[in-house]
Amino acid sequence: MSERVYNFSAGPAVMPITVLEKIQEHMLCLPGVGASIMEISHRSEAFKEILASAQSNLRSLLAIPDDYEVLFIQGGSRLQFSMIPMNLLSPEQPSADYLITGAWGKHSLNEANKHGDMKTVWSGQDTNFDRLPSSGDSGGKWRPTPNAAYLHYTSNETIQGVQFKDVPDTGDTPLVCDMSSDFLHRPVDVSKYGLIYACAQKNAGPAGVTVVIVRKDLIADVSEDLPGYLRYQNHAAADSMMNTPPTFGIYVLKLITDWLQEDIGGLAKMHELNGAQAKLLYDVLDANSEFYEGHAQPECRSLMNVTFRLPSKELTQKFLAEAASKELKSLAGHRSVGGIRASIYNAMPTSGVECLRDFMEDFCKQNS
Repeated sequence: MSERVYNFSAGPAVMPITVLEKIQEHMLCLPGVGASIMEISHRSEAFKEILASAQSNLRSLLAIPDDYEVLFIQGGSRLQFSMIPMNLLSPEQPSADYLITGAWGKHSLNEANKHGDMKTVWSGQDTNFDRLPSSGDSGGKWRPTPNAAYLHYTSNETIQGVQFKDVPDTGDTPLVCDMSSDFLHRPVDVSKYGLIYACAQKNAGPAGVTVVIVRKDLIADVSEDLPGYLRYQNHAAADSMMNTPPTFGIYVLKLITDWLQEDIGGLAKMHELNGAQAKLLYDVLDANSEFYEGHAQPECRSLMNVTFRLPSKELTQKFLAEAASKELKSLAGHRSVGGIRASIYNAMPTSGVECLRDFMEDFCKQNS
């Protein structure tokens, strides 16, 4: 197949076509360098400029304060599930709080529990993670545990399709957020967080690089007994080059953040576009609720991952087959939820969402 399809994969995910074209154009030889990005030394001036630009772009897009480090680390979010408690827990604060709103929140808790006695302050498991704690629930359904080292939550759960619209209020407890699947999709007040992390392969680049934005004071006095690579301060001191960094991934992240600034016009505009695209699909669900059953409660629907079920497994398989024949690919839902999952990250063109909307409307008419 030589023609591009509409790729609704949950990750690795669609990238901006202009970024892919630039990668293709410069793959053999970076301008002024004489070699591919995959061939040059991470200690070269050319790569140092790319690294600095990627960091600068993130600081600009997110208005990251000067008292935060911007790190590029390997290992994905899975490694962060362990690094966070290893660095932020202490003998004085040996436990932390976790909001569990989906599969990735559960994974983070399971790993953290290997390093201390974590507290689950809220869980949506009883309703198969179809909802979130309501705004203001920190005084009712959940509240931070006294002396917690931090509170961890996942801003967007890709499998269940639920997404926080507001930032949980934790008072003086540092807030830690896994933003892997909605990173850079809207403006964020970084100053409300102690640590933000995001693997790149949804909105920020290819798999292999993880962005960590962390307040400097939280990592300044961490035990040197930790394995060196697992200590944030070491990565900060080495400017994300403690070992050979994922040079290609950082290069692509730099190009995507260029695209967000120059082509899209910033994260406020990106959020506006994301909301308009998600509405196209949710309007179909709401207009045909007897045929399409959305998984997430309406007030916490994700702008990144639209999840829904059809009346039967047979219709689901028919939907997937017919969608694929129309070049609408990677729409199968996760096995724990079933049904359909349309991942419409930043780079998904509106034309792709419109094609899916039209297909959903036609499929409903033909099979109701």
